[in-house]
Amino acid sequence: MTQRLTRLSSRAMAFVLAGGRGSRLKELTDRRAKPAVYFGGKTRIVDFALSNALNSGIRKMAIATQYKAHSLIRHCQRGWSFFRAERNEYLDILPASQRLSETMWYRGTADAVTQNIDILDSYEADFVVILAGDHIYKMDYEIMLREHVESGADVTVGCLTVPREEATAFGVMDVDATGRITKFLEKPADPPGMPDAPDKALASMGIYVFDWAFLRDILVADAADENSSHDFGKDIIPNIVKHGKAMAHRFDVSCVRADEDTAAYWRDVGTVDAFWQANIDLTDFTPELDLWDRTWPIWTYSEGVPPAKFIHDEEDRRGSAVSSMVAGGCIISGTEVRNSLLFTQVHTNSYAVLDHAVLLPYVNVARSARLTKTVVDRGAQIPEGLVVGEDPDEDRKWFRVTDSGVTLITQEMLDRRAAAL
Repeated sequence: MTQRLTRLSSRAMAFVLAGGRGSRLKELTDRRAKPAVYFGGKTRIVDFALSNALNSGIRKMAIATQYKAHSLIRHCQRGWSFFRAERNEYLDILPASQRLSETMWYRGTADAVTQNIDILDSYEADFVVILAGDHIYKMDYEIMLREHVESGADVTVGCLTVPREEATAFGVMDVDATGRITKFLEKPADPPGMPDAPDKALASMGIYVFDWAFLRDILVADAADENSSHDFGKDIIPNIVKHGKAMAHRFDVSCVRADEDTAAYWRDVGTVDAFWQANIDLTDFTPELDLWDRTWPIWTYSEGVPPAKFIHDEEDRRGSAVSSMVAGGCIISGTEVRNSLLFTQVHTNSYAVLDHAVLLPYVNVARSARLTKTVVDRGAQIPEGLVVGEDPDEDRKWFRVTDSGVTLITQEMLDRRAAAL
């Protein structure tokens, strides 16, 4: 009798770590966790990890939340409620709920899993794919799962190939010719090169594949270690590198691309500059990140809104958008939009100009406002005649201006400005 062949993803569950604030995004994470931050016109950052899991064939998922989780939980309830338990598929939200102690929240990334061991046991999964919920990329986890099984590894670590000089900001893997990790170095001053490319280094993506039985034992032992910080990158992975078998999986192998010539795309949009740049990059003629790929869609919650609308056709009062992305529900009324990205239900008014601007949902731009190289948070009401992005010194009086000249605007900042003027 022949054994039935099944995708390893059908025997796996995805555990998404989505509890971090992402403080480098400044006011964008004042009211929401980093994974809940908007991205790309209609999605949220967490949608990429969840969509990768779904498209890879994983139908059992859990999301560990902690910091200001309401926006994230509401998004998942609205956009990811299509799983059917009767088909043995589900997405569970696991807030830090002091399940082990009335004084203990999630103490680290590994502890977030440890505190939910009984729940993971109930999934009856053979493999656990640990995912960071705050990165932008497209990846087939089935390929990584197969590498994990074929190598007989205790853990397989997803790794980016980066120039050595850029690897100082990452956890770096020193590997042998077989891909086995011999050292795990946290933000090394002199990162080790790859055996086949000495000018490149392997940086951790925060993606790990384990056999559940193995991981369960490791987590129980780690929980009892008073000297541990209960973190995958600081404790669990270095311990396995030293005492077990850890293998590196190269993202280049499993990255989902538009075609073979396209570079592997991965972004940590963890700063205001990086967030602005990654969104603006989507307005390029051929963006590196293909959101139009119907074979690997990014699933999300979509509001029921009408198509975008452009009105007025007069000199200096023409509703137009060039090299831009405009989401549904937007009304571009006599506004010139260039190289900008507008999320759902953005309304702009006559004689306004948007240039390299990222406007989150429900922003309203009044007449004659000019916004250049800006990020505007959800629901902000831009007043008539406001000019931003042309005089950095003036902008700094009221708004947050980054070192590269991107201006972040929130409603609270606008309110303080209005009260002072």
